[in-house]
Amino acid sequence: MNIDEIFDSFNSLRVLIVGDVMLDAYVWGKVERISPEAPVPVVVAHRREYRLGGAGNVILNVHALGAEPIICSVIGQDTEALNLLGELEKRGLRTDGILQSPDRITTVKERIIAGSQQVVRVDTETDKVITTDEQNQLIEKAKELIPQCQVVLFQDYDKGVLCPNVIKEITDFANSLRIPTVVDPKKRNFLAYQNVTLFKPNLKELKEGLKVDFDVRKEDELKAVVKQLRKALNAKGAFVTLSERGVYIDFLDQQHSIAAHKREIADVSGAGDTVISIAACAIALGLAPDIVAELSNLGGGLVCEHVGVVPIDKELLKAEAKKG
Repeated sequence: MNIDEIFDSFNSLRVLIVGDVMLDAYVWGKVERISPEAPVPVVVAHRREYRLGGAGNVILNVHALGAEPIICSVIGQDTEALNLLGELEKRGLRTDGILQSPDRITTVKERIIAGSQQVVRVDTETDKVITTDEQNQLIEKAKELIPQCQVVLFQDYDKGVLCPNVIKEITDFANSLRIPTVVDPKKRNFLAYQNVTLFKPNLKELKEGLKVDFDVRKEDELKAVVKQLRKALNAKGAFVTLSERGVYIDFLDQQHSIAAHKREIADVSGAGDTVISIAACAIALGLAPDIVAELSNLGGGLVCEHVGVVPIDKELLKAEAKKG
């Protein structure tokens, strides 16, 4: 496929995203005085805004690529859950994969901003693993949705939705249907992702997850550790993001190091979400490992040129890919 055909083909994909979906809340205001109760500023709020966070940013990236994202997660039955569902619905995104539990709170990360300065962030969350009953419900819901999809994307933030039982059951079911699985891991479940198609840690996660240290400047050392990772997970492929050093992929008996593109970096927030979203769609299309890595690396760099967490601009990505 040429570049135009690849980007057109994204529109035909459906991606099941399983993991920790959150709500980002922003309160904007200004400070005119110090509180008489404590030596802290009083922020007079002028505006509040809600955005999708956590796996929600992956949803937005997959959607921006033209594919249809379906989120499969467990949230609370609180006001924050209504706000989160509302954010999905107003974008025309599906909510039928979300389970609501009376025993769980919806994760919210609330930022209080005075002028252009963040004053404080308040996190309302639990990282308690979902109950056995919730696990079974989530697994059944995923099994109901997977046959409609071309790829399963695990988006793990260590908030308790993903656990070894959920990971194994969903991976085994997807494998039985020959539907690829891609993973953006965190520390707690790092080695639980057995038999997946593509596993994407960053350098820090790789070192901590395997409890190894090595010199990333020496490619033979990097190759050896990634090979060790693949063996530990029995994974078909591993894809490591290396920040300013680009990315490295070991997949389908091919190894490729892709250098980072020179960019004016404004903010690296959310770049990993963009990388995994593009990689998942590329894997779903059966693209070659070097193309998977090149497109994902390119997209991750592009979003770093913007302040804040923003999804990829599909047309800009396509134009940059054509240049390359």
